[in-house]
Amino acid sequence: MTKNIEALVKQLKDQSYKKYRTKTTSEPILYPVDVFGFHIGNNEKKHSLGGNVIPSYKRIISKGFDEIRREIEFSISKATEQSKIEYGKKMLEKMVECIRICDEYREKVKSNSRLYNALQRVPHKSATTFFEACLFMKICIYFLRTANTEHICLGRFDQYMYPYFINDKNRGVSDEELFETLEAFFVSLNYDGDLYPGIQLGDNGQSMVLGGFDECGNSMYNQLTDMCMDASLELNLIDPKINLRVGKNTPKEVYIKATKLTKQGLGFPQYCNDDVVVPGLIKLGYDAKDAVDYGVAACWEYIPSGCGADIPNMSVMNFPLVVNKVITEKLCNCDSFATFMGCVEKAIAKECDRIVESCCDFQHPEQPLLSMFTDGCIETLTDMWRGAKYKNYGCHGTGIANATDALTAVKQCIFDKKTVSVSQLLEALENNFEGFSDLRSSLRNCSKMGNNDEIADDIATQIMACFSKNMNNKPNGNGGIWRAGTGSAMEYILSAAKCPATADGRKAFEPYSSSFSPSLDVKASGLLSIIQSFTKYDMTEIINGGPLTLEIHDSVLKNDIGIEKTAMLVKLFIDMGGHQLQLNSINRERLLDAQKHPEKHPNLIVRVWGWSGYFNELDKEYQNHIIRRCEYLN
Repeated sequence: MTKNIEALVKQLKDQSYKKYRTKTTSEPILYPVDVFGFHIGNNEKKHSLGGNVIPSYKRIISKGFDEIRREIEFSISKATEQSKIEYGKKMLEKMVECIRICDEYREKVKSNSRLYNALQRVPHKSATTFFEACLFMKICIYFLRTANTEHICLGRFDQYMYPYFINDKNRGVSDEELFETLEAFFVSLNYDGDLYPGIQLGDNGQSMVLGGFDECGNSMYNQLTDMCMDASLELNLIDPKINLRVGKNTPKEVYIKATKLTKQGLGFPQYCNDDVVVPGLIKLGYDAKDAVDYGVAACWEYIPSGCGADIPNMSVMNFPLVVNKVITEKLCNCDSFATFMGCVEKAIAKECDRIVESCCDFQHPEQPLLSMFTDGCIETLTDMWRGAKYKNYGCHGTGIANATDALTAVKQCIFDKKTVSVSQLLEALENNFEGFSDLRSSLRNCSKMGNNDEIADDIATQIMACFSKNMNNKPNGNGGIWRAGTGSAMEYILSAAKCPATADGRKAFEPYSSSFSPSLDVKASGLLSIIQSFTKYDMTEIINGGPLTLEIHDSVLKNDIGIEKTAMLVKLFIDMGGHQLQLNSINRERLLDAQKHPEKHPNLIVRVWGWSGYFNELDKEYQNHIIRRCEYLN
């Protein structure tokens, strides 16, 4: 790490940096040693106009704002519909304002010759160097953020930036200089993170996708991919959040390097399995070339790069709540578990219909700036929500493991062993298990998802299949379709807060497990059994995203042997058909100490759901959830 980068990181992590976060001006701020500038510098959060998409950075950076402006003017000149002409004028107004701000800003930074010289070219014209391309990216991010768009993702950075990287290398630019530019760009992404709309600080959508394969199965992992991994490893910052695309042909060395990054405790890289994701997206109607070029939304949802206006977190299937309602309303009339499961499947199907119907008339706010960054919208002078190639909605599948465990308990206690009567169960649930400790213990001791138990895993497969069948490819009323997923995002707290006591022994309103992972407090047989349980369903059928989330004690990664074993465990998950994996190295004792003495752990980073943040900046309920998550290995 160079002295310049050290100064950037120190400034970022030092408490004195907080003073920069209190700026109230909307003008771009050039921080003392930041080579990229363009920070929002406004502590007023505004209502978000949507986002969670990957802009077409490749197109914008390769053309420049002047060319984009000419394209808008040309489309306006050819348009005949007044509504399109008016929308084109809105686009043009936004682009002219962006250019004006950049021109004014350039004149303010003459003392920084490198920045000033780069601004003589970008963003007016296309970038020609890696530094110019990174600066152009930062400019794009700045304007998109100030347009009140949230969760603007970074996409396949190592692919669209690679030509500039290689061009510099061919000109004789050293790897050291390129690496310093990359690290400076990474550091710049961490400024103003508390200003981006999100549920918690750090939930800002700066998700970067690396690696992957092309349509012929050739690896797209390149030197820039490797440098991005090294930069994240060295800087130890929450942004960008790294997502690594892998597959059955990914070499062992890549998994080992990625596991070293996991050892840092950042909660990434998050792994995405191309062998599962690409076929799954094609099943949902994505063209093969777009499926192969997929990226990741703010957390983990799979979305197209540059040509989509998907909303992958449009709604939530609250599995435990649906199952709970069937138990309380239908169980007493069911003479067999098969009959009961038939009622559950009908309820899931009905809930899918309700979700689809409730969102069919959703009104999207206009996004003239972001629409310019969406392929095809300038040519048609159409807002992205109507003009993008893909306009699909995603539905999270929240609490799959909790619902599975509840159904399994019903099967074993009510129908198989007959140790609990229906009336006893209903009374226990109504009273939140007060006075029913023995019954609750019986429920909690039943088979659980995550132990490679065929009874529980078959039930999980059944409810996921029902969800997929009744959600996937249904029209969404906006020219797109619906997609089922296994994620939860913050719903492991919010949806759980709506759900009373459940038949797995969970008490009323207690949290669910995060995304696609065993229920809290489940005593798993080991990581292998968890992976076996969570790879039994055909994950191409439920591909909106949502990772298997595993917590391991940080002592597991203390030496090279532990790192290699963990890397091979990740490879096993991918080879077995898992779609997405999030592996978190945590230490419960350290987290507890951080709650008591936050001043001793100012830069402690944790994975929250699909993103990483500073532990001390989280609300207590999220801190407590992270502490409760199982440490599967000791």
